[in-house]
Amino acid sequence: MNKLMEILEKRLLPLAARIGSQRHLTAIRDGFVAIMPIMIIGSFAILINNLPIESFQRIMLTSFGEQWKVIGTAISNSSYAVVSLLITFSISYKLARSYKLDGLSVALISICSLFILLPITDTRTLTLDWTSSQGLFVAILTSILVPELFRYFIRSKWTISMPESVPEGVQRSFRALVPALLILLIFSSLKAVLLFFFNQSVHQFIYSIIQLPLHELSNTLFSALIVAFMSHLLWFFGLHGSNILSPIIEPLYLPLILENQSFFHQGMSAFDVPYIITKPFFDTFVYMGGIGTTLALLIAILLIAKTRHYRSIGKLSAPAAVFNINEPMLFGLPIVLNPFLLIPFVLVPIILTMISYWALSLGIVPKTVAILPWTTPPFISGYLVTGGDIRGAFLQAFNLVIAIIIYIPFILLSEKSVMSKHFLLNLHRQ
Repeated sequence: MNKLMEILEKRLLPLAARIGSQRHLTAIRDGFVAIMPIMIIGSFAILINNLPIESFQRIMLTSFGEQWKVIGTAISNSSYAVVSLLITFSISYKLARSYKLDGLSVALISICSLFILLPITDTRTLTLDWTSSQGLFVAILTSILVPELFRYFIRSKWTISMPESVPEGVQRSFRALVPALLILLIFSSLKAVLLFFFNQSVHQFIYSIIQLPLHELSNTLFSALIVAFMSHLLWFFGLHGSNILSPIIEPLYLPLILENQSFFHQGMSAFDVPYIITKPFFDTFVYMGGIGTTLALLIAILLIAKTRHYRSIGKLSAPAAVFNINEPMLFGLPIVLNPFLLIPFVLVPIILTMISYWALSLGIVPKTVAILPWTTPPFISGYLVTGGDIRGAFLQAFNLVIAIIIYIPFILLSEKSVMSKHFLLNLHRQ
C-alpha cells in the first residue's frame, strides 16, 4: 500500500496539478459553471411541462388552457436552445480575463465568429439545431481560438492607437477593431474552405467527425468507470477531482443530458431517451452525500462506530451531508490520505456506477432527463432527475444500502487500528 501511494504521489499528483491549473481547461470549467444556473432553470421548466402526473397535467390544462406550456417552453428555449451561444460567451470571457485582455470585447467577437460558422438554410434563416447542444464542440473551439488570436494580434501591436485624451472606453473599442476584423476574416475563410472542399459547414464537419463518436464513447459503462475511478483517486490525495476533470467531463456529458431533455420535452418517455451516462447520472445515483457516496459512510459510522472521534465527526457532518456537502468528512475524519478508507472510497462509486448503469440500461429505472442543483438531497433528486418517477429514489436507496455494507468492515478496521495505536501510546507512557 505504501509503495503504491508513493508511486501515485510521484507520478499522478504533479500531472493532476498541472491539468487543474491549465489555463484553457480552467476557462472551460469556469465557463460551464457560469451558465449552470440558467441550465438548471431551463431544466425545471422542461420538467414541469412534462411531469408525468396525470392529475397535475389535467389541473394545469383546465386552469390555463391549451397554452399553459408556453411559459416553460419559452424558458427552455432561452437556455437549452442557445447553450452554444452561452458557452461561447462565458468561456471566451473567462479565458480573455485570464490573459488580462478586454473580456467583453473578446466575448462579443467570439459570438460573431460563431455566427459566421453557423449553417444557414436555403431560406436564409438560422435554425436552433446548431445553437443547442449539437453545436457545443464548435462553440468550445471558437471560445478558445478567438481569445488566442486576439491576444496574438494585440501583442503584435496590430491595433489602432488613440491619443491619451480619448476616453478609455473608446480606446478599448478602437484597440479591438483590427484584431476583430482579422479574426472575422479568418473564420469566414474557414467556412468558405469547408464549403468549397467538403460541401459541409464547420458544425456538420465537427459533429460527424468528432462530437458524435465521442457521444457514443462517453455513453459506455467503461468510460463511466474511468471517470468514477479517476475523480475519487484524485480526491483521495486532496485534489479536487471534480474540478480537475470537469473541463473534460462537461463537454462530453452536458450534451447528452441536453439531448435527453430535448426528447423528453418532445413527449418521449424517460425510459426511451437515448443516453444513460450523463452528469446527473453521477450526481444522483453515485455521489450521494458528496464525492465517495459519503452519506453511506456517515450512516455506517452512526450505526457501528465506537470511537469518539468518528462519532463526533459523523454527527457534525450530518446536516451538510444531506445536501451533498462532505468536506467535513473528507478532511475531518479524514478520508484524504487515509489508507484504511482508500479502497471503499474508490470501490463504492465504481460498484454504484455499474449497478446504476445496469438498472437504467435494462429499463428498471428511467434515464436522467433533468439537471438539478448539486445540493438537492437524495431521494428528492432521484425522483426529479428521472422525470418524476419514484423508481429513481428507490435506486438511490438501494445504492445507499450497498454502499453502507461495503463501508462497514473498513470502518471497523480503521477504528481497530486507531484504538491499537492509543493502547500502545498509553502503554509507552506507563
